[in-house]
This record gives sequence, structure tokens and C-alpha cells, in this order.
Amino acid sequence: MGPLAWKIMGTGGAVLAGLLATKVVDLIWSRAVQDDVNPKSPEAPISKAVLYAALTGLAVGAAKTLTTRKAAQFYANSAGHLPQAIREEQV
Repeated sequence: MGPLAWKIMGTGGAVLAGLLATKVVDLIWSRAVQDDVNPKSPEAPISKAVLYAALTGLAVGAAKTLTTRKAAQFYANSAGHLPQAIREEQV
């Protein structure tokens, strides 16, 4: 496995995980909040907008981290070592 495989697995997986996490948060938000206020609208109360942003940020960050870790684990199991990008980050 080479750097291209890692870019596809690591970056691609993280992007897809972020998109999926955002969709899940949107779905949960629409079902949990009983009003029709869109937190992305500038007319929405700031408290709802900030809460939505915090939940989305937490979900996306966690999904990206978990996906990147799993991709690195798969890469290491397949290639016998961690991807170069991760080895360079470890000091």
C-alpha cells in the first residue's frame, strides 16, 4: 500500500463519515425538536443555532476521528506499518 491508498482511505473515509454524521444529526434534530425552526436560518434563535452547531461539530469530529483511526488500523494490518502521514506526526 502506498500514499495514494492512504489518501483515498484516510481522507475519503473521513469526508464520507463527516457527511454521514451531518445527515444523522439533521435527522435527529428534526425529530427531537418539535418546532419548525431551522437552526441554519438567520431568523432562528441564536441558542438553537449554537446548540445545533455544537452537536454537529461533535458528531462530525468524532466520526472523522474514528474513521481515520480505523482506516489507519486497516492500512497497518495490510501493509505492516502505519501510513507515512501518521508516522511523521508521531514525535
